[in-house]
Amino acid sequence: MTPPLRYEIDQDQVAVLTINRPSVRNALSWEAMEEFAAILQQIKAEDTILTLILTGEGGAFCAGGDLFELHPFTSPTDGERLAKLMANTLALLAGLPFPVIAAIEGPAIGGGAEIALACDLRVMSQSARIGFPQIRLALIPTWGGMRRLLELVGYARAFALLSSGELLDSQEAYELGLIQHVVPDGQALEAAQSMAKEFSTKDQAAMRALKTVLRAHLTLTAPEATKLERSFFADLWSAEAHIEASSKFIEGQKPT
Repeated sequence: MTPPLRYEIDQDQVAVLTINRPSVRNALSWEAMEEFAAILQQIKAEDTILTLILTGEGGAFCAGGDLFELHPFTSPTDGERLAKLMANTLALLAGLPFPVIAAIEGPAIGGGAEIALACDLRVMSQSARIGFPQIRLALIPTWGGMRRLLELVGYARAFALLSSGELLDSQEAYELGLIQHVVPDGQALEAAQSMAKEFSTKDQAAMRALKTVLRAHLTLTAPEATKLERSFFADLWSAEAHIEASSKFIEGQKPT
């Protein structure tokens, strides 16, 4: 049986996690959700990965939960299980210490949009679509997507998108700030890999500090986040990488 997800690491220590259920536009079954969580736990334990790219097989990113499988599970306990499993999984995804990029081809719908928003950056092909149509099924997003959407676009725009269930094209998503790059169809993964290669040229301690502190400013109080920021800065300031780069700058050389 073909596994629902595929996980690979290249020679540059860039990991690619592919949702591999193209026959249902990469919608997630219970098995796929459990596998998603297990792979992220494995990735979290890795100490050599520089960037993770999340993508989908067969011209789709992810169409959310697989309703053909999930529909019979109608009890409140089933709903709580679904919400908790994927909310915890996406919290794990968002909390990875290195950059996470969503390479979006085709639809990123419902839970698929929530997965995309749990990534740090999003690259989207021109004809792809992203949105939260849960309201059309008499539901709301529950994998953390509402909070992340609110952080990105503000209350009024988030309310408008969620209450209408509107799907956005790539240009609309870009203008709203949901995505950061629009690329020709078929090139989202390649563009994400180029970004990952650029990230690998940066000092990795600084990159991890950057992500940790930015997330702290979203989740902690201002004094707590500022304290953490200053602690990271002090460590980076005294690190060999900064001292070497600063010395080269003073000597008139471009820092590497």
